[in-house]
Amino acid sequence: MTQGTVANVAEKELTDIRVINAPRELVWKVFTEPVHLVQWYGPDGFTNTTKSMDVRVDGEWIHTMHGPDATDYPNHIVYREVVEPERLVYDHISAPYHRTTVTFEDLGDERTKLTFSMIFDTTEDKRSTVERYNADIGLKQTLGRLEHYLTKMQG
Repeated sequence: MTQGTVANVAEKELTDIRVINAPRELVWKVFTEPVHLVQWYGPDGFTNTTKSMDVRVDGEWIHTMHGPDATDYPNHIVYREVVEPERLVYDHISAPYHRTTVTFEDLGDERTKLTFSMIFDTTEDKRSTVERYNADIGLKQTLGRLEHYLTKMQG
């Protein structure tokens, strides 16, 4: 891989990394079970309705994100790699298309390093998604909501 290729990938990528005070198995669970996802998934003020979720290779997650302004955002996701409790890779096949990779690294002491990375086909796709949907802010808020939910769960 050339240096230019690495730079191009970085320009198409939107990533957030968190160290979460919860064991990896619990973080995995709240990331892969609809009963938990509806409690935290999405930016501040958003809610979700899951039609179906099948976390396995070629399985689908079909859900609608409901914005605070009552706008509905249909989402269709197909899982490409599922390695419990270490890694999820899925394609967001509804617009805007992107591939997401989520890694769950066990840091010991009941802590998990979560890396959430979305890679778009082009830098323009990333730019327009950030401009239209505030995806960069939304990702940070989503993972913030995840951390808050896990804190509440653990008492």
